[in-house]
Amino acid sequence: MTEMIVGTGAGLETADMVLNIGPQHPSTHGVLRLKLTLDGERVISCEPIVGYMHRGAEKLFEVRDYRQILVLANRHDWLSAFSNELGVALAVERLMGIEVPERATWLRMALAELNRVLNHLMFLGSYPLEIGAITPMFYAFRERETLQAVMEEVSGGRMHYMFNRVGGLKEEVPAGWTGRAREAIATVRKRLPDLDNIIRRNDIFLARTVGVGVLSAEQAAAYGASGPVARASGLDLDLRRDEPYLAYDQLEVPVVTRTAGDCHSRFEVLLDQVYVSLDLAEECLDRVDRISGPVNVRLPKVVKAPEGHTYAWTENPLGINGYYLVSRGEKTPWRMKLRTASYANVQALATLIPGCLVPDLIAILGSMFFVVGDIDK
Repeated sequence: MTEMIVGTGAGLETADMVLNIGPQHPSTHGVLRLKLTLDGERVISCEPIVGYMHRGAEKLFEVRDYRQILVLANRHDWLSAFSNELGVALAVERLMGIEVPERATWLRMALAELNRVLNHLMFLGSYPLEIGAITPMFYAFRERETLQAVMEEVSGGRMHYMFNRVGGLKEEVPAGWTGRAREAIATVRKRLPDLDNIIRRNDIFLARTVGVGVLSAEQAAAYGASGPVARASGLDLDLRRDEPYLAYDQLEVPVVTRTAGDCHSRFEVLLDQVYVSLDLAEECLDRVDRISGPVNVRLPKVVKAPEGHTYAWTENPLGINGYYLVSRGEKTPWRMKLRTASYANVQALATLIPGCLVPDLIAILGSMFFVVGDIDK
C-alpha cells in the first residue's frame, strides 16, 4: 500500500497570483497602490504604482507669484507643512539675494524642529496602530496636542501654518510665546517615556519588526533614500550638520543612526530623533530671547526674482527635500521642481517587499514613513 504524505503540499501544482493592494486600502498612508505577485503567502515581486493623488503642484507654481507659491508648498507633505514652505522661501531668498534678519532665522529653526517632532509623533502613534497596538496612538496624540497649541498660537494654523514669508516670517510671535513653547517642550520631554516604554521593548512589537524589511545601506543610497529611513540603514547623513542652512552651523546637531536597517531600527531612529529635536528647539528659543529686531524684510508690492536658477535643499522630517527654482525675471517662477523625500523612500518598496510574507507587508509599508501627497505632488 502506498504511504500517503499528508499536509506537505508536495507535488501540487501552484500558480502565482497577482494581487492589488489599493488604491483604497485602509493600511496605506493615503492613496497608494501596490501590485504584488504572490506565491502562496510569500511576495515574489512588488511594484509601487503612484499618481492617484496627483494635483499638479509643480505646474500650479508657474501661475502664482512668489508670495502665493508658499500656500501650495506647505500642502504636499501635510505633516511637514512648516518645513515645506521654509524650503521654498529659502530658494526664492537665495535667488533674490535677500538676507533674512537673525531673529527670523532662529525662530524659523525653532518652529522647524517643533514641526519635526509633530511629524514624528504622528508616525510613532500610527505605525504601532497599523500592526495592532492601539495604546501608543493615545500617548502620541497627547504630546502632539501640547505642541499643536504652541504652533497654533504663533501661526493661527494647526496643519498648514503659512507662517513663512519671502524674507522672513509673517509677523512677530506673541508676547511670552517663547516661555510657553519652552513649557510645552518640557511637558512633552517629561511624558515621552510613557510612549517610549510601552512600545520600544514590547515583545509583540519586537517580533513583528526586528529583522523584517531589511534595507541595506547600499540599497538605501541607490534609491536615494534619506532621513530616518536611510539613517536606520547606517547612512550617516543629515543636512543640518553636513550642509548647514539657516544657522544650523552654530548648533551641535546629533545624528541618530542604526545599522540593522529593519522596521524596528527605523522606528527607533524616529523615536530618538524626537528627543534630539526637542533639545534643538529649546536651544533655538534661548537664542531668540537674546536677539531683538525685525522678523522680516520689507519687499516691493510685486516681487520679481531676477533671471537665473538656484537649488535649495533642507532636512525635512521625512528626509531631504530639494527645491529647484528657475526664474525668467517675472513675478511667477518659470519652473519650480520639487525633490521630495517620500518619493525616493517609497521606491525602495520594490526591493524590500519581495521575499516577505503578506502579514509582514503592513509592518514594512508603515515603517518607510512616507506621505502619499509628498510622492504625487
